[in-house]
Parts: sequence; structure tokens; C-alpha cells
Amino acid sequence: MKTLKSLPPRLIVLGLLGLLLVAALVFIIRRAGPLAPVRVTVVSAAEATISPALYGIGTVEARRSYLIGPTSAGRVLRVLVDAGERVKAGQLLAEMDPVDLQQRLDALDASLARAGSSREAAQAQLADAQARRALAQANAKRYEELGQKNFVSPGVVEARQQELLSAEAQVRAAQANLAAAAQDQTRLQAERAALQQQRRNTRLLAAQDGVVLSRDAEPGSTVVAGQAVLKLIDPASLWVKVRFDQGRSAGLSPGLAAEIVLRSRPQAPLPGRVSRVELQGDSVTEERLAQVSFETVPPGISTGELAEVTVKLAPAPRSLVLPNAAIRRLDGRSGAWVLQDGSLRFAELRLGEHSLDGQVRVLDGLSTGAQVVVYSEKELGASSRIQVVPALAEPRR
Repeated sequence: MKTLKSLPPRLIVLGLLGLLLVAALVFIIRRAGPLAPVRVTVVSAAEATISPALYGIGTVEARRSYLIGPTSAGRVLRVLVDAGERVKAGQLLAEMDPVDLQQRLDALDASLARAGSSREAAQAQLADAQARRALAQANAKRYEELGQKNFVSPGVVEARQQELLSAEAQVRAAQANLAAAAQDQTRLQAERAALQQQRRNTRLLAAQDGVVLSRDAEPGSTVVAGQAVLKLIDPASLWVKVRFDQGRSAGLSPGLAAEIVLRSRPQAPLPGRVSRVELQGDSVTEERLAQVSFETVPPGISTGELAEVTVKLAPAPRSLVLPNAAIRRLDGRSGAWVLQDGSLRFAELRLGEHSLDGQVRVLDGLSTGAQVVVYSEKELGASSRIQVVPALAEPRR
């Protein structure tokens, strides 16, 4: 068997180079290849006080808006205002074509006049019937006294009694005719009042002071009952309808102070306040809805404008705080990777409020001074080899 000394120097050099190459490959694989440690950045858990807040996107809407339209189908006769104009309560804004309403009113007026004449005739008939009854009562009484004295026959007395009964029947008939005439007149008056109301409904009036938001129909257009011809809003009732993440909406309630940044005025934040929190959220987007009103409605604002809203929540007590980037989810649990004795351990955490600068309050599951992984090059596991670096963006050395 050949010894190392008996080998040619060339083979020895090649062997040494091969060993160096294998060692270099192993070193590279463990340092930069799939077996290389995962570079991570860590932070020490420390106590601090955070100011929790909610951030959401919303649109400017009117709290009080009014759709002005007819109560029955018809054709628009004229529209007197345009979008952007200010109107007063009771002001005539538009008018519908009354078609034959005026002619029907004239016909009802004639019917009412006739009903009045019929009532007067019934009253005269009643007066005549009452006079005939009074005469019949007097004759019947007189002949009854004459019959008791045998001055007239019983047949004559009975004839006068019959005349009295006939007169009383005529009075009742006249009273019924008078009541029917009165009822007929009342019916015609009610029909005229209803027709007058229909005639007034063709005049579209402003419900209150406001601004015309849109003009949705033009003269000559046919609209159905309930369809809007004009839309009014109360400019003093503008607010922002905001959507907040349901997962961070704990503590959201009416009365909280807010800051509103309109898309048209990004450098001029406006003070506001939460006016209402909707009971029904959006289950699809997992958002909660709230209305935020302006402390003072700025001039020149328009509905439909996007706005960014920041709601300030009640300050949280001093406690452990971690960057939000350190929070991970593993098997449905929220927690963080903790570096302990050179190895990783996933600590399940109970979290509290979040701040807009990326801090989250830790209620339970972590001790002060614990080393927590913030950023990592790859997904971590309990068996992952790691290398702690100041920042992931630093070049390899």
C-alpha cells in the first residue's frame, strides 16, 4: 500500500484542494444556502404607555336629505331650481302637469251648487210638511172634541186622524230628504277637498331650508309615484360615514373625539366627534360602521368626498408593549416567537389595544425583558436556526 509520502506531490495538492473545496461548499451551504440560519431582528419587551386610536376611511354624506317628487304618476310641467341652489322652506321647486284636475274641480263646484239647491228645496219641503202637520193636529183635536159631543160622526173624526198620520209621515219623509241632501253635499265637499289636495300635490315645495343636491327629472319627463324630481340636503347636517376594522374597534362609542382629513384638504385636519355607531356591521368586509360629525362644517365641502378619520380612544394603562410586526398567528393562535437560551419558542399572547404607530399592548403571556422576534427572512418554526442581526437590509459579511 502506498504511503502519503510515496504519492506524487501533484496528487497531494489536488487532494488538499478537493478537501478545501468540500469544506467551502459545506460552509457556504450552512451560511447562505438552504441550511443557513434565518436572519431575524429582535426587540426586548418593555413597559410603555400607548395612545390607542382607530383609523378608517369614509365618505361625506348628509344626515338629513329629502327626495322631492309627486305622489302619483304624471308628467313634469316645469322645474324652477337647479343643482347647487339654496332654497327656503315652502318654496315652489317644481310643478307637475295637472292634466284635467282643474276641470274636475269645476265639475265638483257645479255639483256642490246643485247639492246646495237640493238641500234648500228639502228644507222648504220640510217646512211645508211641518206646517201641514200642525194644521192636521189642530183639525184632529177639534174634530175629536166635536165627536165627543156627537156633533160629527165617528167617520169624520177618523178621517181627521188619518190626515194627521199622513202629515207626520210627510214630515219624516222631508226630514229624510233633507238629511240625504246634507250627506250628498258633505260627500261632494270631501271629494272636492281630496281633488284640491291632489291639485296642491302637483306643486312640489321645499320641505325645509336646504341646498338642491341633484335635479333628476326635466320638464316633459314622465315620473311615477315616489320618484324623485329633486333631491335636497341640509348642508348643516353633513357628517362622515366611516368604516373601521372590527378586530380593532373595541372601545368605539359615541362622543369620542376624532380628526377628519378630507381628500381635498390633506393639510388641514378638521376636528370632529363620533355621533353614532351602527348596530349592524358589514360581515363581508368585517368592518364596523360609524358616523362622525364635524365640529364646524367647513365651507365648500361636497357629499361623496373621501375622508380619512382617526378616532382617539381612552388612554391605556402602562403595560408591556410590542411592535405589531412581532405578532404572528400559529394554528389559529395569536402570539410571538420568543428567543430563549438560543432557541425559539412560540408564546401565545393575549393582546389589547393597538396604536396607530404600530404598537400593541400585551395583556398576558410575556415577561418584561423577553427577546421577541420582530422581522425574519422566512417563516419560523420551533426548530429553525436563527441569526440575530440589527436589520435585515444590512449586507451579508
